[in-house]
Amino acid sequence: MRMPLPRTAFNRLVTRLAGWVTLAACACGGAQAAAPSGLDAPLFYQILIGELELQSGQAGTAYQVMLEAARRTRDDDLFRRAVDIALSARSGEQALSAARAWRQAAPTSLDAHRYVVQLMVTLERFNDVVEPLRSLIALPPDSERAARIASVPRLFGRASDKRQAATIVEQVLRPWLDTPGEGTAAHTAVARAWLAAGDDARATSGVKRAHETDPSAEGPALLALEMLTKTPAVENVVAGYLATPQARAPIRLVYARALTEMQRHADAVVQLEAATRTDPKMAPAWLSLGALHVELRHPAEAEAALTRYLELAKDSATGEADESAELGTTQARLLLAQLAEQRQDFRAAENWLAQIDSPQRALDVQVRRASLLAKQGRLDQARELVRSAPERTGDDARAKWLAEAQLLRDQKLWAQAHDVLAQANLRFPDDVDLLYEQAMVAEKLDRLDQMETLLRRVMTIKPTHQHAYNALGYSLADRNLRLPEARELIKKALELAPGDPFITDSLGWVEFRMGNRDEALRLLREAYRARPDAEIGAHLGEVLWVSGQRNEALRIWREARTRDATNEVLRETLQRLRVEL
Repeated sequence: MRMPLPRTAFNRLVTRLAGWVTLAACACGGAQAAAPSGLDAPLFYQILIGELELQSGQAGTAYQVMLEAARRTRDDDLFRRAVDIALSARSGEQALSAARAWRQAAPTSLDAHRYVVQLMVTLERFNDVVEPLRSLIALPPDSERAARIASVPRLFGRASDKRQAATIVEQVLRPWLDTPGEGTAAHTAVARAWLAAGDDARATSGVKRAHETDPSAEGPALLALEMLTKTPAVENVVAGYLATPQARAPIRLVYARALTEMQRHADAVVQLEAATRTDPKMAPAWLSLGALHVELRHPAEAEAALTRYLELAKDSATGEADESAELGTTQARLLLAQLAEQRQDFRAAENWLAQIDSPQRALDVQVRRASLLAKQGRLDQARELVRSAPERTGDDARAKWLAEAQLLRDQKLWAQAHDVLAQANLRFPDDVDLLYEQAMVAEKLDRLDQMETLLRRVMTIKPTHQHAYNALGYSLADRNLRLPEARELIKKALELAPGDPFITDSLGWVEFRMGNRDEALRLLREAYRARPDAEIGAHLGEVLWVSGQRNEALRIWREARTRDATNEVLRETLQRLRVEL
C-alpha cells in the first residue's frame, strides 16, 4: 500500500538532522553551540540509526526506532517520518499505529487527526473512522468546520462499497445536521455521498434539505447542478438559490450550460441574459448566449452577443495570450462566419474565417470554407477541400467523413451521403456516431430495415445512446407502425435524457398517433416551451389544428416559419393540411 503523503515532513527532518550533525561536529571540535530543545546525544544517534537502517533496507527496524523517538519527544516531524517509513514498506497497519500514537500524543493536532482518518479510510476500517473523523471536524478553528464537513465525501472517493461509505458519512455528520452554522454543509455532504453511491432518491432529499437550511448557500445549488441532467427534481434548488439576492452570475452561467446540455435552449437564454445583466463584463456568458441564439436562429441577437464577446476579449487581452480566451475568440468567429453564411453573405463569412489562426480548429475552418463553396454550387471543390484537410488525430479523420456526408445531406444527395458514411464505417467499425448518421440517411432513402438494423447495433454497442432509441421510436410513430413499441423506445430514451425537448416531442407525437390528444398536447407544449424548434412547432401546430384550436395552431406555425422557413417537417405539415400562412 502506498498513500500519497507530502514530503515536507521528511524535508524538514533532513534539514534538522543536517543542523544536528553540524552541532555535533562543532561539539567534537570543542566549539560551544546551543542544541535544539529536547535534543540530546542519544536522540540524535537514535534518529541517525533509524535513517541508516532504512537506507540498508531494514524498514521494520527503522520504523520502530523512529516511532520510539517520536513517542519520547512528541515531535510532529518524527511521527510523520514513522508513518512515511511504514507506508514505504507497504505496511498500512504500522502506519495507522504510528498515526494513532501521534494523535494520542498531540490530541489537538490537525495533521495527526488527518493521518489517522486517511489511513483508516484507505484501509477501509470504516467502523473505526467515525470517532476520529468527528474529532477532526470538531477541532478549532470553528471557521474551518464547514469546509472540513464539505470535504468528508472526498475522503471516501475510492471506497469499494459506496453505499457503506455513504452510510458512514451520514453517521459521522449526524451531530451537525441540525446546527445553524454547519447544517447546510452537512446535508450537502451527505447528499453528495449518496449520489456517489447511486442512490438518487436520498441524494435528492439531502440536497433539498440543505437548500431549506440556507436558501442562499451555493453548495446545495452547485450539487443540484451536477445532478440536474439526470434528476430534474432538484431544479427547484437551483431556482431557489438564484432567486436570492446573494446569487452570483457564474452560478447562473453553469445553470445555463446544464440547460443547454438538456436541449432547453430557450430557458438557457433566459439565464444567460440575466447573467449578462448582473455582470455585463462576463465574457463567457456573452459567448454562450451568442452560440444559443445561432442555434435558435436568432441572427440579430446572435451577432450582437458575439460581437460583445469579441470586444470584451480584446479589452482583456494581455501580452501572454490566455488559451481559453483564444479558443473562445476562435469559436465566436466561426459562429459569426456561420451567421454570414446563413444570410448568403459569403464574403463576410470568409473574412471572419480569415481572422482565425488556430491549429486546433484548422479542420473546423476548412469545413466551414467547404460549406461556403457548396452553398455557391461548387460541391466537388467543397468535398475535395474537406478530403485534403490534414488529420492530426483519428478524431479528425472521423470528422472529415462526417463533414463530407453533411455537405451531401445539405444538398439532399442522400445516396452519395450514404455511400460516404458506409465507407467511414468500414474504416471505423462500431463507431456509434457514424452508425447513427448512416441510419439517419438510410431513413431518408426509405431503407427502413437497414435503418433499424443500424440503430439496434448502436443500442447494443452503447446502451445509453438515447438518440438511437428516440430515432427508431419516432420513425415508427411517424409511419404509424408498431406504436406501442415506438412509445416504449421513446420512453427509454427519455429515461436516459430526462427533459430533452426533442425526445419529449417524439413522445407527444406517438401519443397523438395513438389517439391520446390531451397527453400529446401536454407533452408537445412542454417540448416547445423548452425548445421552440420549427419541427416541434410543426407537430404542436398539427395537434392543435385537429383539436379545433386553429388560431393557436396558426400562431405556432408562424413562429416556427420565422425561425426556419426551410424546415421540411413544417413545410410538409402545412402542405398536407392545406394551410396557408
